[in-house]
Amino acid sequence: MQNLPQDDPEQDTPERHQVAKRSTLVSVVVNLFLTAVQVVVGVLAGSQALVADGIHSLSDLIADFVVLLANQHSRKEADDDHHYGHHRYETAASFVLGGLLLAVGIGMLWSAVTRLSSPETIAEVKPVALYVALVALASKELLFRYMLAAAERVRSSMLVANAWHARSDAASSLVVAVGIVGNLLGYPLLDPVAALIVGFMVAHMGWEFAWDALNDLMDRSASEEHIAQIREVLLAAPGVLGVHDLRTRKMGDMIMVDVHLEVDGDLSVREGHDIAVSARERVMKQLPVLDVLAHLDPVDHHD
Repeated sequence: MQNLPQDDPEQDTPERHQVAKRSTLVSVVVNLFLTAVQVVVGVLAGSQALVADGIHSLSDLIADFVVLLANQHSRKEADDDHHYGHHRYETAASFVLGGLLLAVGIGMLWSAVTRLSSPETIAEVKPVALYVALVALASKELLFRYMLAAAERVRSSMLVANAWHARSDAASSLVVAVGIVGNLLGYPLLDPVAALIVGFMVAHMGWEFAWDALNDLMDRSASEEHIAQIREVLLAAPGVLGVHDLRTRKMGDMIMVDVHLEVDGDLSVREGHDIAVSARERVMKQLPVLDVLAHLDPVDHHD
């Protein structure tokens, strides 16, 4: 999976949530159609790989509803129970997506291994299964490109995760198509082998998403690049003589900052306060920073 786009705090607007809702609804329609067609045709055509891919599409459908729910809640303002807002709903949604993928992948692995242990039960796949697999492949690749473009435009890691979820579906459909071709050419084991590969791909990506989101929920710090940028912006603020004890933690796609700012010890309290406010506003304007808690440290300063 490619790196997540650099978050833009100015993109955390109603437009951002509207784009998220629209792209996810498109995904819902596509996955609803694919789920029905793949499962029905897979059963009738005797392709375990196609049925597995259909179940995968069903998991996408459930995941889309999770994203819609998170998108709705994450836009809420701070309240008495959530003083820092609801930005972590996006992180929680990514965690649920990862857990869902992991569970589905393990189930697919188990089913494929069971079928491979009894090769005599593997039926010959009908050609219609291949046509459906190719249609699913093309649909999921187009869906991935559409969703990734939308995610990068509004800079949302949750939407990027969902877009790459669609790419994993396209890759799995490719494997399924190859497995069905192998079955049609007289190698029946290739169909459950394709289902096995798809299951592994799904489980692996699910683990990556869940683990990454879990780290964010445990107050993982921002990237080294973002920390360096925050430090640079703070040091450039008028009146700031030094910066130390800079700490960060992720809050959805945003960053919370705690920092000690060194200022001239001869300044008045009001002057020191104005410097801190100015530095805070600069960081929040230029970087994806939700808030800055600054502690002023007086230092001797001589021109």
